[in-house]
Amino acid sequence: MMQQYVAEKKKRPDCLIFFRLGDFYELFFDDAVLAAKELELALTGRECGLEERAPMAGVPHHAADNYILRLVNRGYKVAIVEQVEDPQEAQGLVKREVVKVITPGTVTDQTAIDEQKYLFLASIYQKGLYYGLAVCDITSGLFETTEITYGATTLKLLDELSRFQPSEIICNQEFADSKACHDLLQRETITLSVQPDTDFDHDSVAKFPVIETEDYTLWSAATAALLNYIESTQFTLPDDLKTIKPYQQDAFMILDQNARRNLELTETLRDRQRKGSLLWAIDRTKTSMGARLLRYWLEQPLLDIKTIVRRQDAISTLLENFIFRQELIEQLTGIYDLERLSGRIALGQINARDLVSLITVLEKIKPIKEILDNFDDPYINSLNEQLQDLSELMELLKSAIVDEPPISIKEGNIIRTGFNSEIDNYRDATQNGKQWILNLESQERERTGIKSLKIGYNRVFGYYIDVRKTNLDAVPQEYIRRQTLTNSERYITEELKNMEDKILGAEQKLISLEYEIFLEIRSKTIDYLPELKANADVLSQIDVLSGLAELAEKNNYCRPLLTKDLKIEISNGRHPVVEQTLDYGQFVPNDAYLDHVDNKVMILTGPNMSGKSTFMRQIALIVLLAQIGSYVPADSAEIGIADRIFTRVGAADDLAGGQSTFMVEMNEVSQIMRNATSRSLLILDEIGRGTSTYDGLSIAWSVIEHIVDPEYINARTLFATHYHELTDLAESTQGVFNCHISTTEQDGKIVFLHQIEEGCAGQSYGIEVAELAGVPDSVVHRAREILFQLERDNQGRRLTVKKSARPFDGQVDLFSAAQSFNQTNKVIDKLKNIDMDYISPVDARKILEELIAEAKGKL
Repeated sequence: MMQQYVAEKKKRPDCLIFFRLGDFYELFFDDAVLAAKELELALTGRECGLEERAPMAGVPHHAADNYILRLVNRGYKVAIVEQVEDPQEAQGLVKREVVKVITPGTVTDQTAIDEQKYLFLASIYQKGLYYGLAVCDITSGLFETTEITYGATTLKLLDELSRFQPSEIICNQEFADSKACHDLLQRETITLSVQPDTDFDHDSVAKFPVIETEDYTLWSAATAALLNYIESTQFTLPDDLKTIKPYQQDAFMILDQNARRNLELTETLRDRQRKGSLLWAIDRTKTSMGARLLRYWLEQPLLDIKTIVRRQDAISTLLENFIFRQELIEQLTGIYDLERLSGRIALGQINARDLVSLITVLEKIKPIKEILDNFDDPYINSLNEQLQDLSELMELLKSAIVDEPPISIKEGNIIRTGFNSEIDNYRDATQNGKQWILNLESQERERTGIKSLKIGYNRVFGYYIDVRKTNLDAVPQEYIRRQTLTNSERYITEELKNMEDKILGAEQKLISLEYEIFLEIRSKTIDYLPELKANADVLSQIDVLSGLAELAEKNNYCRPLLTKDLKIEISNGRHPVVEQTLDYGQFVPNDAYLDHVDNKVMILTGPNMSGKSTFMRQIALIVLLAQIGSYVPADSAEIGIADRIFTRVGAADDLAGGQSTFMVEMNEVSQIMRNATSRSLLILDEIGRGTSTYDGLSIAWSVIEHIVDPEYINARTLFATHYHELTDLAESTQGVFNCHISTTEQDGKIVFLHQIEEGCAGQSYGIEVAELAGVPDSVVHRAREILFQLERDNQGRRLTVKKSARPFDGQVDLFSAAQSFNQTNKVIDKLKNIDMDYISPVDARKILEELIAEAKGKL
């Protein structure tokens, strides 16, 4: 037996082996030590033919799922080894082998996965600076693949991984050795496995006809490796995998890791919870598959205006038909997850209860189609045409499966009476036999006079007659003793034994036949898999669209106008998340206007806590919502399509990467400067605050000039700052303009009005904010004294910056640098030669004027 364990462990060294022994799953050697630690199990030992006992730990088979999922959620892989032959028919040792492998990216247990998000397994193939990427959610059959061959390829790969957020990654050795992989594993909790190069090669691609390509490509290599991995862990390929084609990244708005995090699209920054995120604020879906699709849309906003308008038109139609929309929502409410039901059908993992759930979904198709007939919209009409009324399948399942079947498909009580005559005969035999047992019990009580006599059953002894020891004198001679207990004796009779054989024989045949017929029904269900998946896709879209219509109506959203120009004009815009956390009417709406000529860069000033960050995020979220086809929180909005949204909001030390807060900030700024285009939207908050005042101000000033310059980025930008000197750029640089958050004072206390107004803020109110935060009065008082002194000492001083004479081309002018250096040296030499003890006041003034003239000449 231990040899069997060792053999299976050698085949899957990266897995913890759960080895079935009787009613337990046992782990041995290092697996046992690790599992005992992770699962808090007792560590024992077992003789294994070695000098020392093999470490052993085990869990009951009926509770194994919970233990396995705890391990998988911590990043481990688990292989289940079962008996694969009947012990009574085995010659020698019962044959055992791996029947299932569970990894973080291949979990299919519905109770163990988030029903509102996809569970992605990813495959990465790196060749030089180029990448192939494939991702799959085996629970739903969703499969995506692409290749990254131009631009900042590594950053693009990380952006895509940020979008899919895979639970597990497989890759080739080249990627595993890369710095990108190292950084990824330091920042994310992801299980990563290196696969052999042969899984990515041309022969592997040719093995899978579903990969539709004539040439060997990066995406096909990643796809082939992913299919190999799925096949090796599931022992089959899902039946719903058809033709696989790559998607194009430039079809969607690009959101990098920072943007997704800072905008809190699907989880909050503080505690990584769904509540408080944009997804939480807009989700009005009624089904799990609809919730997943909404998240999917949110993760990849569209660039194609035609597709966006198509969604908007459908939402408008749903808004205009309140009664039919409510009927539709009522039908969608409570629909089971057809997408993941279809996924389990494709994997051959569906049970009888799943089929009952499928019946309830199919029963809703006809009324949903009838409701959709009332909407006059091309998109909705197209969805209705795709929705198929599978009444034939529904009637088959309703006639075959009982209303409340057990979870197990090997214990009977699945097939409905009347569906199969042979099953009915066996069922009658078992039911009549059990009635015969009840009758025998009554007869024996009357015949023996033992009123407490009972006939029972267990799997070890079968049927037996139980007599308490106080009544043993009344036991007939023909009773045959089988078992002695503390308070009773158990007997059998020849008659009881013969009937037991008949009953148990009928029961076993009944269970076997029910299992056989269930497999036939499941096979027939697989034949409808394309239609079931199509229906799941349609119902998901209908759910999302109707949910967005509900959102628009309940929250007073407007339909934005999407254009190809570069203007953003929003009237009374609101933050979609913040306004839902406040009482109705409390949120202060604001206008916003950006264009590509005079209003490219808004410099936003105002005190801390006044709402600058909220306003900037609000604009970004409105643009993002508009580009998924949703209505937006505003009175009106015109949105010029954005190809990317960049955010530089807040920062923290990267201790693992050895980077300070300021270095993290500068890395983010660098990425924005190198990747933003004129169609991008930039949200920049407090650039340069992590260093000295003049350093930070200089960097912020230069960044703005770079952004607004048509020769460089020329992008729409919201730039919040406490450097009031930056507001001077509005006077000297076309495209830069100033706005501020209005405040007032009441009884000496600052009051935030949260209203955006033109012009720059009068003061920062930093001390007042400190006072509001509860800083001790003595500290606040002293801060005011210091501020008064600093303002008095610097009164009248004003920082001025000359406009750059020409754009920096990346080359230092060595001659001008040398000339400046020489002039500086001359000034220093003259200063060194002055003898302060022998110089007259007149000579001192004359020398000072000469030095000043030379210094100015240098500048």
